[in-house]
Amino acid sequence: MFLQQLVDGIATGAIYGTLALAIVLVYRASRTLNFAQGEMALLGAYVSWQLTAWGMPIWVALIISMLALAAFSAGIERVMFRPLVRRHQHLALIIVSLGLMIALNALIGWAWTYQTKEVPALFGSGSFSIGAVSLSRQDVGIVVCVSIAAIALALLLGRTRVGLRMRAAVSAPESAELSGISTGRTMSIGWAIAGAVGALAGTLIAPELFLHPGMMAPVLIYAFAAATLGGLDSPLGALLGGVTVGVIENLAGTYIPVIGAELKQVVALLIIVVVLLVRPQGMFGRRELVRA
Repeated sequence: MFLQQLVDGIATGAIYGTLALAIVLVYRASRTLNFAQGEMALLGAYVSWQLTAWGMPIWVALIISMLALAAFSAGIERVMFRPLVRRHQHLALIIVSLGLMIALNALIGWAWTYQTKEVPALFGSGSFSIGAVSLSRQDVGIVVCVSIAAIALALLLGRTRVGLRMRAAVSAPESAELSGISTGRTMSIGWAIAGAVGALAGTLIAPELFLHPGMMAPVLIYAFAAATLGGLDSPLGALLGGVTVGVIENLAGTYIPVIGAELKQVVALLIIVVVLLVRPQGMFGRRELVRA
């Protein structure tokens, strides 16, 4: 049972880590937390479902959904968030993102109704066993897909000129502007990538939870726990934090009777509180130094 819960936790945690990665990308691009990231991922899942309902293969639907959400996310950043970022109105940014989360959820319910919908699994149904551990094709596919996405993002951020410009724009925006780097453009790129990653997370998890407007609310809580645990400025930390949260959640729900299946979200809250008290920058985050 322990090995089974461990494996299931890794697969679930990979989803948490993917959405946490989107949160981290937005934070790195604009130094703000987008609380609407879960609803944007939900919108991506609905776009994927709608395209499959029209007869499109699920993988083609996923690619189109990721492109659509990348454009949507970049547009939202340009219209709603960039003016506030440049004015350093951090409280207003939080309020706007919360308002966007509520508005998107209402619009999704209005457009697609509140009935549960079934999204085709990207990797098919069925499972296989390794010893006493049962592995579904979908879970294995999720881990592989998330790993490939993580490697691609690591190469983009660490080995390309675009990634270098993004890091320069975040660490020293004024110097970057003087060097000819458009901080607005790099911010849009970061949000666009986050939108695409969120659509991937939503489409991956929809077959597991079934698609409905409230699907991403608990996932967003776990994703914030993962981002807090790994570090809000560390993409690698977000993914590892997601896997850690997924494993802890599964093991706690199985072996701690008080928690069970009903109080798993309390585990995410405890992780957030403990990390903020003990190591606010997370496992892989860097402590910010401010000159007196």
